[in-house]
Amino acid sequence: MGKKPHTHKILDNAFLVFDSNLYSSKQQKVIIKNNLKKQSEINHIHMAQDLILKQEGAFVFGIIKKDQLILGRDPIGIQPFYYGENETHIAFASNKKILWNLKINNPISFPPGNIGIVNQSGLKFKSVKNFIYSDPVSINLKNAAKILLNILDKSLYSQIGGLTKCAIAFSGGLDSSLIAFLAKKYVKQVELIYVSLNNLSEIEEAKKVAKTLNLPIKIYEYSEKNVQTIVSKILWIIEDPDPIKVSIGIPFYWLAENAAKEGLEVLLAGQGADELFGGYKRYVNEYLSVSQESVRHKMFDDISNMYTNNLERDMKICNFHGVDLRLPFASSELVEFALKLPLALKLECNPLSLRKLVLRQVGRNLGLPSFIVNKPKKAIQYSTGVNKALKRIAKKQKMTLSDYVNTLFLNRMNEE
Repeated sequence: MGKKPHTHKILDNAFLVFDSNLYSSKQQKVIIKNNLKKQSEINHIHMAQDLILKQEGAFVFGIIKKDQLILGRDPIGIQPFYYGENETHIAFASNKKILWNLKINNPISFPPGNIGIVNQSGLKFKSVKNFIYSDPVSINLKNAAKILLNILDKSLYSQIGGLTKCAIAFSGGLDSSLIAFLAKKYVKQVELIYVSLNNLSEIEEAKKVAKTLNLPIKIYEYSEKNVQTIVSKILWIIEDPDPIKVSIGIPFYWLAENAAKEGLEVLLAGQGADELFGGYKRYVNEYLSVSQESVRHKMFDDISNMYTNNLERDMKICNFHGVDLRLPFASSELVEFALKLPLALKLECNPLSLRKLVLRQVGRNLGLPSFIVNKPKKAIQYSTGVNKALKRIAKKQKMTLSDYVNTLFLNRMNEE
């Protein structure tokens, strides 16, 4: 289950396989020591539930017994994990390829915050920790920003405290700038990594933000040919021919690749901020066309499905390069706080207004300049020029982008 699973003997009749990034090897040793060395009458299902309830990080695990298998996944679903069955087997794996090789053609993503119990009767899921839709609390922008900063800072420290160096997947925008600014407090060597197609104006903007943050930035520029060369490989890594996922996956591949080349084993990224704080324009469109309550439901659905829409893709890419991806916005405490915030602290019912209002207030409170705090969101596939390049490449083949990536995906599948 993943690149470096840890196996621990619990009792004479049970083993724990733990594929995790709990952000600290010391923390992981303490967990294993305190939670897994139990008396012989231990309830392994209770142990599995306890791991999900009490641990923060990206992890999946399996407790292997002679007549039973108990599996679990972190509540947000950061660590990729799949299952499926054929005529003779139920199988679990950290990627779809393993299941495809077992003739399981339609792997399903293991539900986050759940345990799965496998025995002679089959597979049964049990929900342990899931996020709940609820009415917003009464809180103003000032207090919300103060609490949010404390939670974000705590999340970041838990992920990088004790490190000597790390990389930031840098866009020059609000989310990555906040992470970079806070990371300086805890890590001596923080390096910004920026990727883009050649000669785009956003490159100079990123340099300006890096100078303001007083952090070194490494800029890597690519050509349209570089995009075309890498598409098939990205499809095989992310295991999904979705055009948007490919458009995001390509620049993220470059980010992780260059972090690895620089000897930076930990890469911080801002994934989750847009879902949590209303960064996408579609939320405003929903507000305008339907209702405020409809937007809150839509955002809740997006948060609940971050693992399939974004996180699994990015973790697979980083795993490919041997880089640990850490996501300060993807902490249970931060997610639960964001879900309770009034919509008015995230966005306005105005297509021209800035979004992620409370997060921008955090930036102001930290003293970030207005050209960073008030910078409009531009998704990585657009700011890097990759989306346009892909469309041009597909057009030359006389295909839509969707048909182009699907054709490449099928061709790659047939090659393997």
